[in-house]
Amino acid sequence: MARKGKNPERREINPAVTRLSAATPFAITEAYKIVRTNLLYSLASSKSKVVLMSSALPNEGKSTTCANLAITMAQTAARVLLIDADLRKCTQHKIFKLNNSKGLSRLLVGFDTLTDALHQEVEPNLDIITAGPQPPNPSELLGSENMAVLLDKLKEHYDLIIIDTPPINVVSDALVLTSESAGVVLVARQKQTTYEELNKAIDSLRFAKANIAGVVLTGVREETKLGSYRAYKSYDYEYGKG
Repeated sequence: MARKGKNPERREINPAVTRLSAATPFAITEAYKIVRTNLLYSLASSKSKVVLMSSALPNEGKSTTCANLAITMAQTAARVLLIDADLRKCTQHKIFKLNNSKGLSRLLVGFDTLTDALHQEVEPNLDIITAGPQPPNPSELLGSENMAVLLDKLKEHYDLIIIDTPPINVVSDALVLTSESAGVVLVARQKQTTYEELNKAIDSLRFAKANIAGVVLTGVREETKLGSYRAYKSYDYEYGKG
């Protein structure tokens, strides 16, 4: 999965050019379908409809993976909502080319209504709430009663809610949402994410009593015959419990 040793120089990833489309290579599209299938199986017994996507550190492909997994899930005819809860460094509005002047941050403090913040049918069966302007207190907003009430309301209308959250080793924002979720999917980048960084994120999730649904490895070279995104790995299989 990830390398031991010191963290190499991080590459900036441009998310605006990596959204799934008809022109996406077959191997990449199929890899996302494998992730979708395995995730649906792993969460089948959960009563929650919320899945968190995160990573250990920035620039590991988290937001792109999150966006494309949401698209892939919506292709099953399920009603899917993607929420950009990375209130510090939001990306989903760039990937989907949406207006971000209204969004989650303003919705949670009452400046916007759900109708104002919701982008409907961005893709077939896929709605999106962008992050909105950066607030001064992201962790407090995400951990607020308003966020819990909002998710309860949204669960009534969607089959699946996928939330893009900030990197776990950088800020605690993702951890405050774990109690509302069925599981957390971690994203790691080949030849960039280290075991040390990934294990630190896993330890934080364990401490928060989160269900780690699996790990997606991005940036895999084409000679692996899996395209740019490697198939989903279950947490227990990849890391063990020892």
